[in-house]
Amino acid sequence: MTTDVAPDYFKPEAGIFLATLLIVRDIDRSREYYERVFGATCVHESNPLILRFHNSYIIINVEGGPTDDKPMVQAKAPADSNTLSCAMNVRVTDIRSLYQEWKARGADFITEPKDHGTEIRCYLRDPDGYLIEVGQGL
Repeated sequence: MTTDVAPDYFKPEAGIFLATLLIVRDIDRSREYYERVFGATCVHESNPLILRFHNSYIIINVEGGPTDDKPMVQAKAPADSNTLSCAMNVRVTDIRSLYQEWKARGADFITEPKDHGTEIRCYLRDPDGYLIEVGQGL
């Protein structure tokens, strides 16, 4: 689905909305992954790609050089998927069900869900190495 109208995240109802920006090497590969595994839906095709994921948005753009509003900043995907600098955190009500669903869709989880006393959590990586935590409070 493509729209020429700005998605509603540009005009949040309560004045503020937080979305996640991911810098990736291959925008088509990332789109396919987040649509297939997460079930996200495209609301804006490019510059940047914007996917709606439940009540949030994943904004995806390719690597690039500085822009006029950030003249000294390089946009780069993670160089090493084993070094954590940023992670998405997805909170769910039934982690074991979601784990099975996303695993069937091709998600590569690091471990199965583990009980940590106050929450159950597990992690997976996207194609560019971004770490994604999936957790359920107890």
